[in-house]
Amino acid sequence: MRIFGLIIGSLIIVIAFNLFLIPHEVLSSGLSGISMMFGMITPINTGLANFLLNFPLLIIGYKVLGKKFIMNTIFSVLIISVGLYVIPVFPIAKGTILSSIFGGALTGLGVGIVFRCSGSTGGFDIIGMIVARKKDFPIGVLLSGMNAVVILISGFLFTWDAALNTLVSIFVTGKVVDAIYTDHAKLTIMIITEKGEEMRQHLLTNLYRGLTIMDGVGGYSNEKRNVMFTVISRYELNEVKTLITEVDPTAFVNITETIEVMGLFHRPSPS
Repeated sequence: MRIFGLIIGSLIIVIAFNLFLIPHEVLSSGLSGISMMFGMITPINTGLANFLLNFPLLIIGYKVLGKKFIMNTIFSVLIISVGLYVIPVFPIAKGTILSSIFGGALTGLGVGIVFRCSGSTGGFDIIGMIVARKKDFPIGVLLSGMNAVVILISGFLFTWDAALNTLVSIFVTGKVVDAIYTDHAKLTIMIITEKGEEMRQHLLTNLYRGLTIMDGVGGYSNEKRNVMFTVISRYELNEVKTLITEVDPTAFVNITETIEVMGLFHRPSPS
């Protein structure tokens, strides 16, 4: 089911690019937008450019990020790159504004589906996650800054109308992703489980985050339980939910939005 979701989400992105955005010289966000620029101003196909630009990041991400996440990301990037290469560029709509809005919405839908399948579409997402893990820098701020660069380059290479349409596309994409997935970069997870030690080992083995554990007692059953807290990025949400259900499908899990984190966000290095 996850593989099917990755395929569907990736193909929706391809349709958005080749049928709505690229024909009107409107760019998407992130590294995909840079790939589209290469496809517009050079003989290099957008799909090939997308793969070549993502390839070194995927190698770095495989070493730094979770293997499940990065393997799903590699799969999504391959589907998108092949799809952009195979599907011809053809404008569905004549209006640039409508194409920017609808193309951005379709891109957001595809990205949101890929996120829900514990992957990403590569590019700036991987850069943001790597930097956030090393420096605890806000992912949202970093991605916004990099997207601003894409918009500026679009204005200088094409027209400022194209740059503004790109801004519209990126804005709509972000809103749709937030609606489908989650609109907070960081989330707090509270887990109440009777399998505390097994859950602790499983999460610490597969998750880059630290974990706080407290003792608790069930109000109705009066049985002892462990209460665990951790803060994760939104990209890790589905992976964490899968890890929890693998150990204890009956665990009570509360997921809340986190506005700000102070102190160490990632797991402390062993001394």
